[in-house]
Amino acid sequence: MKQTAYCLFETALGTCGIAWRESAESGSGPVVIGVQLPEATSQATESGIARKSGSNRPSAPPPRVAEIIEKIRRHLGGETQDFRTVAVDLDNVDSFAREAYKVARQIPPGQTRTYGEIAKAVGQPAAAQKVGQAMAKNPVPIIVPCHRVSGANGKLGGFSAPGGRATKAKLLALEGAHVNLPLFS
Repeated sequence: MKQTAYCLFETALGTCGIAWRESAESGSGPVVIGVQLPEATSQATESGIARKSGSNRPSAPPPRVAEIIEKIRRHLGGETQDFRTVAVDLDNVDSFAREAYKVARQIPPGQTRTYGEIAKAVGQPAAAQKVGQAMAKNPVPIIVPCHRVSGANGKLGGFSAPGGRATKAKLLALEGAHVNLPLFS
């Protein structure tokens, strides 16, 4: 079984968590297996990231993970970062979700794509709802920027992280995106 670990860290938005495992490829370093955005309490955040990691206690991050943590801190503090080169392990998600995440990772900060555009990009133009379901299950938010995927006609769409659409709007605003958050959609 793959050895996994996690840790918590503070950001401008609250306590986050990250989980990783060593890569199966010799010398390639750790790969991220989970990111947990802030929950209502740090204990809830820890519970979420511990569940994603399969580990029962936090560990000190190795240097490469510490670099990723710093990038997440900067990003959530309003200093846009590029996460496209961060190695992630998506072995536990289905092939459709992996393809949707691959497309989402290419969306530049401050921009959005619709669920339908992602569906077209993965070769299944009628699968917008399936894209939404994949984004809702994203194990590595921020690194796979599911917050940049929105509904048609300018609707923000859902967001499964704590705070829902308000958190999604906040993340997009941090990146400089124009956000129109209707009260009801």
